[in-house]
Amino acid sequence: MLAQSSVVALALSVSSVALASPTASIPTGENGLRPTRTRSAQKEKRSDIDSDAVVGFATTVADDTEGTLMEKWWPYLYVVDGCVPFPAVDAEGDTSAGLAPTGDSDGDCSSSTGQVYARAETYGDYYSIMYSWFMPKDEPNLLEGALGIGHRYDWENAVIVLTSESTDATLVGMAASYHGDYNVCVGSDCDDYLDGTNPLIDYYSEDDILDHSLGFTTTVGGMQPLIAWDELPTVAQDALTDKDWGSAIVPFLDSDFESYLEEAYGYLDI
Repeated sequence: MLAQSSVVALALSVSSVALASPTASIPTGENGLRPTRTRSAQKEKRSDIDSDAVVGFATTVADDTEGTLMEKWWPYLYVVDGCVPFPAVDAEGDTSAGLAPTGDSDGDCSSSTGQVYARAETYGDYYSIMYSWFMPKDEPNLLEGALGIGHRYDWENAVIVLTSESTDATLVGMAASYHGDYNVCVGSDCDDYLDGTNPLIDYYSEDDILDHSLGFTTTVGGMQPLIAWDELPTVAQDALTDKDWGSAIVPFLDSDFESYLEEAYGYLDI
């Protein structure tokens, strides 16, 4: 028989081993069994991938008036500085992990086929198409990156307002996202910012100090493959909706789309 002091020491030793065991901290269910890892948990764990590993979608719009209008008013985007647009989600529902706002403002994000997302509806008295771009980071300049200023992920959008959902519709105005507000032009004031019916939008950091935003330009930029929201597979829609994008907001989601249209209309005064 062990002495009482030896029994106590042995108990403490066993307790320490139990606490150090890698399974000791794993929660158990009501039946005392360890929970089974589900497919959804596995999917969530692998849902973020490198920004340059996300394979975007080929141009896909509906074969109807909406799709025709999306292609007719497809914008050019001229990137003055910072990242070029990247795809945000792929066909498997994997999303971009983005980039930390360090190094050069276009560091690791100066080249990509990109993607432009579109969603449209009749809102109020007009028909509007929102085009939206995703950038992996928003960093005004190298110095601010060194100081930790800027943020992972950037979503920007341009709203093109037409008289109606018709192939004969004319332009009412355009609104380009600007730090929670919109830069706007109305009617003939937009003429200089069009190449035919294609809006000329630029992406820039004002004075290389402010975070990036959109504006209008006379320079013809690039076009990215166009994917309509309704043409995205459900898994991609859900991934865009469920992901935490930090301070950036995906403007064409069900939860936010009409509030952005309302704001754009307010700045357009229509």
